[in-house]
Amino acid sequence: MENTDKKDHGKDSETDMKKQERQHMKKAQDLQEILHRIDHRGYPAYKDTAGAYQFDSYVLSIDHVQGDPFASPSKVSVHVDGKKAGFPADMIQQKHTRIALADALIRKFGKEAQQYSHKAKGSGKSGLLSVSRPGQEVLERSACEIAPDSGNLIFRLEIGFPANGRSINAGELIRILFQFLPACVQKSLFYKNADQKHLQKVKELAQDQYYIRTQLKQRNLAAFVADGSILPRESGVSDRPMKQAVSFCSPPSMAVEIHLPNAGTIKGMGIPQGITLIVGGGYHGKSTLLKALERGVYNHIAGDGREYVITDDTAVKIRAEDGRSIQKTDISMFINGLPNGKNTKSFVTEDASGSTSQAANVIEAMEAGTHLFLIDEDTSATNFMIRDELMARVVHPNMEPITPFIDRVEELSYRYHISTILVAGSCGSYFYKADHVIQMMQYQPVDITESAKKEAERFSDMTKDKLVRKEADPPSFHRVFTAGKGSANERMKVKGMGKDAVSIDRDTIELRYVEQLLDSEQTMTLGYMVKYAKQHLFDGKKDMREIAGYLERMVEEKGIGAVCEGRYLPCNLAAVRVQEIFACLNRCRTL
Repeated sequence: MENTDKKDHGKDSETDMKKQERQHMKKAQDLQEILHRIDHRGYPAYKDTAGAYQFDSYVLSIDHVQGDPFASPSKVSVHVDGKKAGFPADMIQQKHTRIALADALIRKFGKEAQQYSHKAKGSGKSGLLSVSRPGQEVLERSACEIAPDSGNLIFRLEIGFPANGRSINAGELIRILFQFLPACVQKSLFYKNADQKHLQKVKELAQDQYYIRTQLKQRNLAAFVADGSILPRESGVSDRPMKQAVSFCSPPSMAVEIHLPNAGTIKGMGIPQGITLIVGGGYHGKSTLLKALERGVYNHIAGDGREYVITDDTAVKIRAEDGRSIQKTDISMFINGLPNGKNTKSFVTEDASGSTSQAANVIEAMEAGTHLFLIDEDTSATNFMIRDELMARVVHPNMEPITPFIDRVEELSYRYHISTILVAGSCGSYFYKADHVIQMMQYQPVDITESAKKEAERFSDMTKDKLVRKEADPPSFHRVFTAGKGSANERMKVKGMGKDAVSIDRDTIELRYVEQLLDSEQTMTLGYMVKYAKQHLFDGKKDMREIAGYLERMVEEKGIGAVCEGRYLPCNLAAVRVQEIFACLNRCRTL
């Protein structure tokens, strides 16, 4: 995570503003005249409104007009000059504070727009004001962009242009564009009208969260969980904090203090790099802690309860994924000597088993540059995770093609510098391997490393020596692909299917088990990335790391919109990590 930006999409935003200034700018009055002229005509006449219009304090750009009242809403953007917007330089110059500010503006605009949505009546999507709706995490989104040098601001949203049947209702659109929208803009996008104390707190929280992330690396920590954090969620379908939940309190032996720039000194549990085992009885909070660590790769808003739960931002949740496709992945570190003689150094299947998919997920995460595996026993393939002594006696190791994860976990730590945090509720084999053992008791962590190690030494059926295995050859990451048939088609359509899948033309990429994807807007971004990669990058020469790295740099330097080559930038895109870029590319069946 960089402190400042050498190149940034905000510069593109500024360029767009300058282009508009150079062109002959139409006035708001011109838009009114157009709407009066086309009133009661057929719906396609709304196309005449496309273009940019100068309002008193901002420019309204109608980027795309829907062809039908029942089609996807029209795409609209609001451009505010940085001097007029007036947000302080210390809020926008650094990337982490700028993203936090944009997130706060989206939430404020959405709250204001909600009261006006569908107030303008008509058929289909008439009167809809649709704004990006962030969850508990703070993500960079195409809905709001702020230039770091000029402060120029672009806000994108969707509006359902009103109709009676399929005839234009210009009067209702005038209400939206000249009453409802200006009210939202004035209350949300100008610093003088904002809750300045709230925005100051947003900035300070972002600075503190960024500082903790720098401290993880300096202190050789995999993760940090602050005392007082609320980890349990409201329900299985709500990500809000549970009311009256037990607040987190770190065990004394793992407690660390961090002196934050704004919030002062905070104390919490520092999970060291290495192998950490989380154990405990059912319903005591093991998976709740792991889930919080999964989400800790992202920052959270104030009041979430996980504001200071910070995890190594390369962390990847590893699980079994029955039925996923695998394309040329070297899984020989874990699976070798298949009875059918199939090559596991470049393994291909359209329907992977639980153990095979989990092995592929580990190797692909290594390829994506992770430094931390997060694993839950509940979502893992048992035969991939462990192999007990009795089974080894009955079925000789020479007849078993699977090398379980337990035999590689130490090697991954000392040789590849990849830590593991593992939740285990029924298997004690990992006690021999763990550097630290945390027992969850009524949602509170207790460091039981010493006692767990003593009990493991007393257990006679298994010894540490029996778990040692020869080191594996380093996996090969040289995977080269060509784009599938039809990829040269510039009209390839990207269609989001919620958070769990995205469709590129007729190719559906299943992402439901990529558990660190949070938002359907992230899924849309991945869809555009795959489309771009198919059209420009899969040339039979670049390997997967080169392609994913290219996409990551492209977005970092030019913004999320860099992967979209259409006439306008969609308002429903959100930033993704390189780990999710890899995950999506790896699940594309048409390469």
